[in-house]
Amino acid sequence: MLHTNPFDDDKLREECGIFGMYGTPDAAANTVLGLHALQHRGQEAAGIVTFHEGRFNSHRALGHVAPNFSSEKVIRELPGLTAIGHVRYSTSGATLLRNVQPIYADLEGGGIALAHNGNLTNARQIRDDLVAKGSIFQSTMDTEVITHLVALSRKGTVVERIVDALKQIEGAYALVCLTPKKLIGVRDPWGVRPLVLGTLKGAPILASETCALDIMGAEYVRDVEPGELIVIDADGIHSHHPFPPVKRRFCIFEYIYFARPDSQVEGLSVYESRKRIGAELARENHVDADVVIPVPDSGVPAAIGYAAESGIPFELGIIRNHYVGRTFIEPTDQIRHLGVKLKHNANRAYIQGKRVILVDDSIVRGTTSTKIVEMVREAGAKEVHMRIASPPTTHSCFYGVDTPERSKLLAATHSVEEMTKFIKADSLAFLTMDGLYRAMGRKGREPGNPAYCDACFSGDYPIGLTDEADRNARGPRQLTLLAETG
Repeated sequence: MLHTNPFDDDKLREECGIFGMYGTPDAAANTVLGLHALQHRGQEAAGIVTFHEGRFNSHRALGHVAPNFSSEKVIRELPGLTAIGHVRYSTSGATLLRNVQPIYADLEGGGIALAHNGNLTNARQIRDDLVAKGSIFQSTMDTEVITHLVALSRKGTVVERIVDALKQIEGAYALVCLTPKKLIGVRDPWGVRPLVLGTLKGAPILASETCALDIMGAEYVRDVEPGELIVIDADGIHSHHPFPPVKRRFCIFEYIYFARPDSQVEGLSVYESRKRIGAELARENHVDADVVIPVPDSGVPAAIGYAAESGIPFELGIIRNHYVGRTFIEPTDQIRHLGVKLKHNANRAYIQGKRVILVDDSIVRGTTSTKIVEMVREAGAKEVHMRIASPPTTHSCFYGVDTPERSKLLAATHSVEEMTKFIKADSLAFLTMDGLYRAMGRKGREPGNPAYCDACFSGDYPIGLTDEADRNARGPRQLTLLAETG
């Protein structure tokens, strides 16, 4: 589950964004807009499927949304009043066109297209059972497991067959599905991954984040509830709750990093949440300094909150170059050594001779933090104090986030004192778990009953990890891991 991008290999990455729209002649064009707004959730591939006059139409491509979906020709090839779309960030190995979503399957009684954000934690077990019984898989995505289970279900309606399939899987998921007559959206019972319902001039929309609604002037209606299945058809919007209720465990890292700052997630402003996180960080970990500087772009809101709470001036002491992409230059050893400097440059006038507080959202492997601290020192800082707007990331995520294996996580193998020496900072401090929960409006983290999924910090996994347990029991060399879809 390791990154292959040498310029950006020290960040956790949300793996996918999904979008669906029903009942408008501009369904495909609006889906392009929605996916463009969700580009931060997946930057390696994109796809759209529509339905028109008895036929499913598909366009899938590697790369960003804009260069692949901006032509009139592509939009003309995606007719129909209903569409679903997907953006993907790969995890293991190369991104292949066969792994680009939405995926489509012909089933008894009609076809279905499906797009998935999340990760199924028993997909390998189910896949092996299906293959042993004769099923043929065309991709390495766990999403394809769902379509096989739907195809094999003996239930009556397509909705009943989807529910039957989902009752056999474990893991985190938000799905949008397209059938000849329906647009369907569903979240897993724990609600780990986000999904919202909106409307544009009466046309219902499903999307991973509210920023996808804003881009087209659509109205936010509400969040899809954990365990809720929404069916949209000619008769309107229908809500179903087919799964037994469990404790809600939304991914807290959406607030720290994944979601766009201008989104509203589970009723909370992401931007305001990050500022509150920064304020808590300042209250918990004050240090005398001359300037607060964010590590752009993800550290900016937290740094604003830290500066406001501490009274220390905020400055953009590091400027990010937004035009360095995956294919910017061949990743030779020399280019890898340049690393952070290709994407960040010190704003020397606001650093030289000053005691600097650097604010970032997280430390994963620590390589980026080391290079950022070195760059700030080279720009003349007297002191460099690193402050992290989350608890230490000590565990891998198995619910749809691209995470290194645990042995590669710096906080899993080093104490804070050792990490401070590793990144060569004068001091290093993380937000406490209780501080994070206070920033989210809670009194603190309730042991044994946390309000969020915080497994990457706590190791408290709310959903079973069947495939991981099997991998550990049998040994990693005996399993070919699926490329998680996001």
